[in-house]
This record gives sequence, C-alpha cells and structure tokens, in this order.
Amino acid sequence: MSIRTDARGAATTVVATAVLGAFLVGCTGATTSQGPGDSVPYVAPSVNAAAAAKAADAAAAAQSASDEASAAAEADAAAEAARNRPEAVRDAFAGLQATLNDNCTPGSANCAYFLGRVNDELARLDKAMRADAQGAGHFKEPLARISALRKTLNGDTATANLEKHRSDLLGTRDRVNTWMQGHPEDYR
Repeated sequence: MSIRTDARGAATTVVATAVLGAFLVGCTGATTSQGPGDSVPYVAPSVNAAAAAKAADAAAAAQSASDEASAAAEADAAAEAARNRPEAVRDAFAGLQATLNDNCTPGSANCAYFLGRVNDELARLDKAMRADAQGAGHFKEPLARISALRKTLNGDTATANLEKHRSDLLGTRDRVNTWMQGHPEDYR
C-alpha cells in the first residue's frame, strides 16, 4: 500500500510539473509583430521613457529638497552664530544711552519694563566690553561697576528685586555712561 501511495504521489507530481511547464511555455511563446500576445498587456516604449523621466524628475526633486534643507540648516547656523556673537561696544552703549532720559515710578507697569531694559542693556554692554579687541582691562571701571550690580541683584531679575535695587541699577547705568563719555574713542 505504501508503494502505491508513493507511486501515485510521484505521478501526481510529474503531471503537475508538466502542466505548469506547458503554461509557462505558452506564456512566453505568445508574441505578435506588435509585441506580446493579447494575454499580456503591451507597454509602448514611450510609456517606459515617460516612467524613466518621471523617476529622474523625482530624484532631482529629492536632491533639490535635500540641498534646500542643507542650505536652510547652514543659514540657521550662521544666524545663530551671529546672535551669539557679541556686538560692538558702541552699539551696546547706544542701547544703554537710549535709557538715559527715562525713569519710572516704582510699582507702575512701565517700571517693570524700564528696569528690565536697563538691566538688559547693562548685560549687553558687559558682554560687548569683555569681547572687545582692547580687552577687558581697558574697560576695568565699568565692568567692575556692572559686576558689583550683578552681586547686588544676586541673579534675581524679577521686577520686585529690580525695583528694590532701583537706585543701584540706575546709578550703575549713570556711572557707566559717565565713564564712557570720558572715552569717546570707544563708542564713535
């Protein structure tokens, strides 16, 4: 019985292989003068060329997008470097000078803005003086005054603390301005 089952299985395998082979031969042999037979769709050479052109356009667009992204990243990096680069002492001093004729009444809404601005302008000037080509030693006095103010504020730039130390803040601004007025070569 076992021999008969094996023989039938082998015969079935041979028949299945022969039928499959016949189908394959039939598919590959069906051609006409216009291309493959009716059972296989005909693709015109112009369609192949269009598909290749479309693929090339897509690749070019992807490369262009990649190049644009790279250029945008480089521009962002340059802008970030420019933001982190200290400005010239004269430019920072001009910002501080813009606060000279202003004042405020403690507790008013304008006072929070004004004192915050004076503090920011002094920080900008400090950064510019430290980065200047003449060196921090040239700006020893104003840097010492700004440093003393930083110790007084103790890193707290909240409106309440700025109002508490209002006279120190405005006094530092005025003393730095007086020093700078005595050194016009630094801001002209």
